[in-house]
Amino acid sequence: MRSILENGFEELHLNISENQIDKLIKYADMLIEYNRKMNLTAICDKEQIAIKHFFDSATPLLTGRVRGEVIDVGTGAGFPGMVLKILKSDIKLTLLDSLNKRINFLKAVAEETTTEATFIHARAEDGGRICREKFDTVVSRAVANMTVLSELCLPFLKVGGYFLALKGPLADEELESAKRAIYVLGGEVSEVFSAKIPCSDLNHKIIIVKKVRHTPQQYPRKAGIVTKNPIGGCYNLKKKTTI
Repeated sequence: MRSILENGFEELHLNISENQIDKLIKYADMLIEYNRKMNLTAICDKEQIAIKHFFDSATPLLTGRVRGEVIDVGTGAGFPGMVLKILKSDIKLTLLDSLNKRINFLKAVAEETTTEATFIHARAEDGGRICREKFDTVVSRAVANMTVLSELCLPFLKVGGYFLALKGPLADEELESAKRAIYVLGGEVSEVFSAKIPCSDLNHKIIIVKKVRHTPQQYPRKAGIVTKNPIGGCYNLKKKTTI
């Protein structure tokens, strides 16, 4: 696994120390061990963990927009947040998830790898009110479609900060459907960043949204409403009228 990590991060043009590699190997070992007792990931092979979890989670660093106070919303087994913190120790990381068993796993990883982080056991809808507009960067991977994800994530973000949504091949389609929600929630699309995942034929995308206005107080709505009744419709941004 060590050589895979070294070669992969070199391909990403990210400098990585032996200590950071040691932490990621320990992380992978713990992921496999804990996965025998709880459902954390469908990927249990070390090589695939390196490629599909670690390299993918590192790609937000290539955008240059991961900084300051960072929250990973719906972090699951810690992707991408824990990987970002291991690779960029100067960020202040918060990991949020609705399942306490995942939070307990991440606390164990943080302790074993001496990685500092804050942990919040809560639904994103509740966390977005408790920690409203507190963070410089919000990241999220494989949580929901972009319309729903925008309502879950943008309330956490300070004006001037960036929301980075890690997406697959349907990113452009999701973004088109989410434009009205992004505008309503105070966001503005900066770019869609393409990232080749090392040691694979995968090419993932990161939708980057800048927070340009405060999110209206009614968002995020209560748990359940966000997914059942997402902010929808087409929106003419130039005229600022609903079509």
